[in-house]
Amino acid sequence: MKKTGLELFLSPVFLSLILFFSSTVIFAGETDSASFHPQIEGTIRAKYEYNTSLNASRFQVRNARFSVNGNFNSLVSYKTEIDLSDEGQTKMLDAYIRLQPQKWFTFTIGQQKIPFSTDNLRPPHLLYFANRSFIGKQLTALRDVGTTLSFVNNKTLPFEFITGLYNGEGLYNQKIWQTSFSYAFRLVLHPCENLHFSLNHNSIRPEEMRMNLYDLGGILQLKNWHLETELFYKTYQQNFFPTTKGFFVFSSYDIYLHNKESIKIIRPLIRYDSMTDNNKGYKSENGSYESDDMARSRITGGITLCLDKPFLNDIRLNYEQYFYKKGIQNNDNKFVVEFVLRF
Repeated sequence: MKKTGLELFLSPVFLSLILFFSSTVIFAGETDSASFHPQIEGTIRAKYEYNTSLNASRFQVRNARFSVNGNFNSLVSYKTEIDLSDEGQTKMLDAYIRLQPQKWFTFTIGQQKIPFSTDNLRPPHLLYFANRSFIGKQLTALRDVGTTLSFVNNKTLPFEFITGLYNGEGLYNQKIWQTSFSYAFRLVLHPCENLHFSLNHNSIRPEEMRMNLYDLGGILQLKNWHLETELFYKTYQQNFFPTTKGFFVFSSYDIYLHNKESIKIIRPLIRYDSMTDNNKGYKSENGSYESDDMARSRITGGITLCLDKPFLNDIRLNYEQYFYKKGIQNNDNKFVVEFVLRF
């Protein structure tokens, strides 16, 4: 299959940037003294769920992540992360090397998160709810193998621009020779300290057809209030599947307990999210493109108890009420009690 015009453009652009980067590395590395300080981090999320639709319950280890990261020197850093229990499955997550020849520029190569959607990029220990939004889980949940460039500006109008090229095959199929890469762009604007906007684009081609994902996000922080929203839009080459749309908005409020020794913050929160039918780019057994994720909406309400340090330690109490199209049985309403520890 022929490359798109954008892909043909991206190749020389990335080559030029890498050449620039390489020359910068030579000069940056001349004065750096080598250092090696590995840091071990981990996140454990254990939860109990009661499904009110089925009158059934279960225990689950949602994550048992461990990572090793650090700096070889002022130029080169690294990270490797594995999840020993992603709902009972072991998965290798991050495995990359990052070079930062200048404060405003970084180059990352390896296995990593795709720079798309704030909820997709947020690590498990920083989630506001026990379960991600539909945008963060069903519609994105993107990790791949490739290279990412990041540019940061902290003057006048602060912003961060991130772009990358990736195999497009996910984490576990790295031997295939590619004739057409996936690519992503992310622009984050910070017009003021408590206001953030993000513009995201991701183009992928899992099999024969390309899909284009777009996302617009906003965050407003007003003292104890946190307000956040994202809009998602996905188109399919030759319209092989109807356009997919997604949306969420949520709010939380931090109540600080200064006189309590154990609980630091009580955080009530509420979220509404929705999505239309979604296809992940693969044909079904009968050769047609069918819905992989069914259209639905959901209201999630709850309270998070943030315990005192030395570690980040939360208890999330959530209830999720789902809504499906008429005639589709709802088996998803549930209470969730989740314990989160980050060390």
